[in-house]
Amino acid sequence: MTVMQTPPTATEHATPANICSAPPRRHPRPDGQDRYTISEVVAFTGLTAHTLRWYERIGLMPHVDRSHTGQRRYSNRDLDWLDFVTKLRLTGMPVADMVRYAELVREGDHTFAERRQLLESTRRDVLSRIAELHDTLGVLDRKISFYARER
Repeated sequence: MTVMQTPPTATEHATPANICSAPPRRHPRPDGQDRYTISEVVAFTGLTAHTLRWYERIGLMPHVDRSHTGQRRYSNRDLDWLDFVTKLRLTGMPVADMVRYAELVREGDHTFAERRQLLESTRRDVLSRIAELHDTLGVLDRKISFYARER
C-alpha cells in the first residue's frame, strides 16, 4: 500500500505490505499507570525534556498536571497527544499551525471544520513532498543503474 492510497477498512489487518494502514503504535506504558514524570515521558517518546517544556510554554502541550511539589505529571492522554504532535512534526507542519490546531481542539467541537482544513492543507503538502521524493528516487535509481552497468 502506498501512502496515497485509501487505508483499508477496520476489518483488514496491517501486515508488512500495508504498514501505512496500521493504527498508531502506543507507547510502552506500564499497565494501570496514568501518571508519568518528565523523565518517563522522555523515555517513552524520545523527545527531550527541553522540548516537552517548550511545547508547554508555547501552548502546544498546555495544562500538564503537577504534583504537590510542582513536578509535572503526564497522563496517558498527554502521551497520546504527544504521539500525534510528533506525527504532525514529521509532516513538516509549521509549529504555528500545530499550536493553532491545539487551540482549536481546546475550543471544542465547533472547530472541526477549521481543524480539518489545517490537516487537509498539511496532507496536500505531504503528498507534494512524496511526489518530489519519488522523482528524486527515480534519479538515484537511474544513476545507480548506470554505475552498475559500467563495471
